[in-house]
Amino acid sequence: MDNSPRSLLLAALLALFVAGCAAPPAMVDRLADTEPEELLAQAQEQPPEQAASSRLEAAAILARQGDESQALEVASQLDDSLLSGEERVRWALLFSRLAFEQEDATSVLEATQVLDEGIQIGRDDHNTLRYRKGLALGMVGEYQAAAAALLGVQADTERNDLNDDIWRLMSRLPPQALDELAREADLVTAGWIELVELQRQSGGDIERFLTLYANWRDRNGNHPAARRPPSEFAALRDLRGQEVRRMAILLPESGPLANVASEIRRGIQARHMEAGNGGQSTPQMVFIDASRGDLQSLYAEASMAGAQVVIGPLDKDQVTELENRDSVPIPTLALNYGYGERNHARDLFQYGLSAEDEARQVARRAYLDGHRRSAVLVPDNEWGNRVGEAFRREWQRQGGDISSSVRYNPQGAVASAVRPLLNVSGNRARLSDVDMLFLLALPSYARQVPPTLDYYYAGDLPIYATSHLFEGRPQPRVDHDLNDVMFVDIPWVIPNAAVGGENALPFFDSYMELSDIEEPALFKLTAMGVDAYELGRRLPQFRAIAGSEVHGATGTLRVANDGRVERELPWAQFTNGTPQPPLRLPTGMTIDNGLSLDDGRAR
Repeated sequence: MDNSPRSLLLAALLALFVAGCAAPPAMVDRLADTEPEELLAQAQEQPPEQAASSRLEAAAILARQGDESQALEVASQLDDSLLSGEERVRWALLFSRLAFEQEDATSVLEATQVLDEGIQIGRDDHNTLRYRKGLALGMVGEYQAAAAALLGVQADTERNDLNDDIWRLMSRLPPQALDELAREADLVTAGWIELVELQRQSGGDIERFLTLYANWRDRNGNHPAARRPPSEFAALRDLRGQEVRRMAILLPESGPLANVASEIRRGIQARHMEAGNGGQSTPQMVFIDASRGDLQSLYAEASMAGAQVVIGPLDKDQVTELENRDSVPIPTLALNYGYGERNHARDLFQYGLSAEDEARQVARRAYLDGHRRSAVLVPDNEWGNRVGEAFRREWQRQGGDISSSVRYNPQGAVASAVRPLLNVSGNRARLSDVDMLFLLALPSYARQVPPTLDYYYAGDLPIYATSHLFEGRPQPRVDHDLNDVMFVDIPWVIPNAAVGGENALPFFDSYMELSDIEEPALFKLTAMGVDAYELGRRLPQFRAIAGSEVHGATGTLRVANDGRVERELPWAQFTNGTPQPPLRLPTGMTIDNGLSLDDGRAR
């Protein structure tokens, strides 16, 4: 018998051929991954470049084994700057996938910076990274950059499956952003822009929008949105015939809330008139005095009037009573939030001008800007406790730390609050444990905070605030001390910062009718009424289509899973004492000219 090496090799090849050229399971077992723990241990003893490669391989193995949380931790901590170009692309693909699955948008943006570093990347991998970057930008509220990224992927790939994501982002863009995209738009982008404009022309009139879309589709048959309409459009077709034709509005005509209710009613009526003048189908409205009778009798009266939707009540105790029920008799948009942490009632929606919403948005933006250690300065009262707690929860959920917190006396000296807040020694603040300040304050108190920080050599500490520090009208002389402070407010109050001027505001005709109100607080209530009308007439859409939004006078409005309406407000920054568009970009962002901002990650 011939046992020569050549004969043994031929026999082995014959056996593989007979087996269909497939390696038997035993051979696969012998080729199993090196244990990731072994690679990580080796990395401790290796030179830096080799250690980075070993950690990358360990992260890849952990991901293949299903231990994605540890894989993400390893990938996030390795020094990717030491990897070769090919390895950096592997790292970016792995890290961005793992981070995206954890909804960690900041890490996705960090990983996809590889797109801007001149590294050779294959076409498919390049588009994968661009796609993830676009979705991550959308997650952090950078909708224009997100839309541009996904439109670029669609232009390169002709992928129709991107339509839902593109529509979701495009429909969130304010007019100014649409105008900027339109300046250098290709035919596909121009088609998307036209669709958004048609949607806004139709307001909440579903039948009108579907007619406009059908006409658009006849003219743009090769457009991705014509070949495969966004899924929201099909859901709108299913809502035909369910439009709200009669609304009951429960507002008190007497009592402590009567003045507030009067301004909200004024906003509702202004928007109703504007929609009718614009050719939109508008519901009939019946106003019911909520100050007479209990909830049961009020709903009975609304039902007898044929209401399909109820707007109100306004009283917080009544809203709390409703949110503790299993359901409400008629789909209802309450004009306040109950005391509970969640809304439990089916078909109950809650909307108001919540300071807690603003605090949560501040926490998200400050974290995205790269801050991790916050000082918190809020008034020592029930309002300050609520808003401060909302900031704390969201800040810590993001991964930030509260380094210092002070509840101040609104009538006291600002210095007496700042000294303990910033651990002042002598006349110098100690900022080693603080990299930003969350400020909740009314204008008279807020204007004193930056000069006090200057006095204690902390003038460079970034300040993020809610809308409450701005009186609602430009006053450069008195607001100059607030220069560089970042804050949120409703679009109708900061039109130049929010949307590029009054003419671009949502519901412009209503704005013009109501803008003669001199008291900013009352003006905000009329804006709330405008948006309450829009939310009310679109309740069937919000109930049927998850993620539906209204670009309103008080912000971009969307409904959370428990029926509470969340507001996303535009940002402004004081410049020369006047609110202007923010000068800062979130860290890790890449703007259109190719400039990528360093995320400051320690190496």
